[in-house]
Amino acid sequence: MFIHHTAMTEFSAFIDEQAKIFKALGHPSRLQMVDALRKGEKCVCDLQSLVGDDMSTVSRHLSVLKTAGIVDSEKRGTNIYYRLAMCCLDQFLHCTADAIRRQARDKLDKLK
Repeated sequence: MFIHHTAMTEFSAFIDEQAKIFKALGHPSRLQMVDALRKGEKCVCDLQSLVGDDMSTVSRHLSVLKTAGIVDSEKRGTNIYYRLAMCCLDQFLHCTADAIRRQARDKLDKLK
């Protein structure tokens, strides 16, 4: 019984960590930044102009993404550059885009 409880506790902790990643991706601005980083690293100023938020808000979003292990950063001179740390997100976001397009086609077909 103890082994089972330990395994369940470890599995629960694993699921909690995955949930943190999904929660970090759950904000439109953060998702937009992650999508932009799929094409390569970006300066924080580029990400700020992309999402249109003030710099403190962008910094908070990037901190959430970094804490979740989604992005890495590197300071160069006075600029900070961000890049995806989870390369698998490229495939995941491609997959979700395909699913959204499929759902839209299905809804359109039902309207016809």
